[in-house]
Amino acid sequence: MADPQPNDVPPAPTQLVQANSATRALNILGDRWTLMILYLAFQRVRRFDEFQGRIGLARSLLIDRLRRLQKAGLLEKVRYQERPVREEYHLSPMGLDLYSLALMIIRWEKRWFYDPANPAHRLVHSCGHEFTPEFRCRCCGELVTPREVYVEEGPGVGFEPSPPPRVQRRSIVPADSLNQGNPMLDRAFQVLGDRWTSHVIASAFLGRRRFNDFQQALGVAPNILADRLSRLVDLGVLRKELYQQRPDRWEYRLTDEGRDLYPLIAELNRWGDRWLDGGKGPPLITHHRPCGRVLEGKVTCDHCHAEVAAQDVTPPGA
Repeated sequence: MADPQPNDVPPAPTQLVQANSATRALNILGDRWTLMILYLAFQRVRRFDEFQGRIGLARSLLIDRLRRLQKAGLLEKVRYQERPVREEYHLSPMGLDLYSLALMIIRWEKRWFYDPANPAHRLVHSCGHEFTPEFRCRCCGELVTPREVYVEEGPGVGFEPSPPPRVQRRSIVPADSLNQGNPMLDRAFQVLGDRWTSHVIASAFLGRRRFNDFQQALGVAPNILADRLSRLVDLGVLRKELYQQRPDRWEYRLTDEGRDLYPLIAELNRWGDRWLDGGKGPPLITHHRPCGRVLEGKVTCDHCHAEVAAQDVTPPGA
């Protein structure tokens, strides 16, 4: 018998779900168009026409996403001309703090789907080398893997209302029709550019494997959850394992490719803890087993091992 069960019903819009910083972050960032806009903003794209030309997005949708990013505090409008009045979009401090997250997206896609034609896969560090970003513990300097961390409840632990459904339906437009031949982070956007898909991944890192566990934690309608689980299996991020027969019941476990998304989830948690905790503190605290300290990550160059900042990185040939 396939998940979900026939008598499952969508959760009420006011259902309470467990507080989680990655989930809060993904409620803002878990959208394909939003990720594309932020990616371009880090490439110093600032003006409406340039965003539209690079993404190929309908004007009304681009206006909507830019307004959302302003409302969330990630973008700021800056006037650059008085007559006529013209404005451009700059990353705020909150938006700039997503740079390490952007590098973790690039890291994952480059490691699993390297494309030498994609400039994002050939970034150059100030040490002079093309590099792949690494995620290390700031305390001990070791690379961080999901098997070497554990979480405990933090001061912000509790429950909060599940996010309301969005009016827009998720995009089914093929990625290669959007960027007019300019390779972007297409595979990563397939995995992360949908709120519920990315929520399921984040939840899997907290040890959830079964359909009902995902549904209870996320407050997601059964048909939506079934679709996203199926999509993640097709993408190779999750695999299905039968744990019961008559009726058939399945668990969903992270693959090697899926587990390698952990640095990205860790950065989502860090960013959500910093900007979205509402003054209550982090809901969960992550510990690094090898050094026994609370995990504070840093992004480094795989050649010189120095910490990477936005001003240290240039595209190939620049």
